[in-house]
Amino acid sequence: MKELVLPQDGQLLGRVIKLVGGDNVVVKCTDGQVRVCRISGKIKRRMWIRDNDVVLVAPWDFQSSKADVVWRYIRAHAEKLQQDGYLNNV
Repeated sequence: MKELVLPQDGQLLGRVIKLVGGDNVVVKCTDGQVRVCRISGKIKRRMWIRDNDVVLVAPWDFQSSKADVVWRYIRAHAEKLQQDGYLNNV
């Protein structure tokens, strides 16, 4: 199993609420905000994102209601994050 990726400066964990279309998803982040997040082409080609997936997002500096999806966690890593208390507000 690969190493667990944790949030760096300016990144947040979140759970996908809804797939919007056009490479966008709605994510409820650990800071309590709901953001529209863009899935970049690099991630889109490598992994599929579905409802209730745990993702790592990077909010935009100039518009905090939007963000980019940086990483999607597999189920085992998501359970580990839940046990360690990283996903308390999601």
